[in-house]
Amino acid sequence: MKNFKIIFTSVLFLLFGLSNAQKVGIVDTGYILDKLPQYKEAEARLNSQIDTWQSELQNLQSEYERKKSAFESEKVLLIGDQLKLREKEVMDLEKNIKTTTSLRFGANGEITKLRTNLVVPFQDQIWTAVKTMAEKNGLGTVLDKSDNNVLFLLPRYDYTEKVLNILLKGSAASDKKEKTSSKSKK
Repeated sequence: MKNFKIIFTSVLFLLFGLSNAQKVGIVDTGYILDKLPQYKEAEARLNSQIDTWQSELQNLQSEYERKKSAFESEKVLLIGDQLKLREKEVMDLEKNIKTTTSLRFGANGEITKLRTNLVVPFQDQIWTAVKTMAEKNGLGTVLDKSDNNVLFLLPRYDYTEKVLNILLKGSAASDKKEKTSSKSKK
């Protein structure tokens, strides 16, 4: 009788554990972002803006180097207010470079804000598609493969293509709506 109770309890625990087991799926958001044409366009605009700002900063740096060199070579010839004025001009330019660098390329700079504004809408779309896919496939947990925390993955647990299909179907449907609304306006 005692053995029966132990076996019965073990079977109950086993059944309870199996009934509460969650299905897990893996999605590679980096791969998905690379496949979205809208994301690539937005990223190209961001990179173009970054290149423009870097060019402006290089121009400021060149101007600073030129003025600093000229000041150093003429320093002995300058006196009083002229010396202070030229020195202030060089210092202001150096300060401007540091401020511009911080505002544009700093931790809370414009590039960080632009990149966040770029990525957030796509992350929201991906999250919605992942949620839809997880509900359709009965998944309890979905992990992101692009975080490099997945050591091994059987292909049957990789739902990346399903999420990408949901996203691409959604963007194709919105493209069709835009085309039909633009035709009806004409």
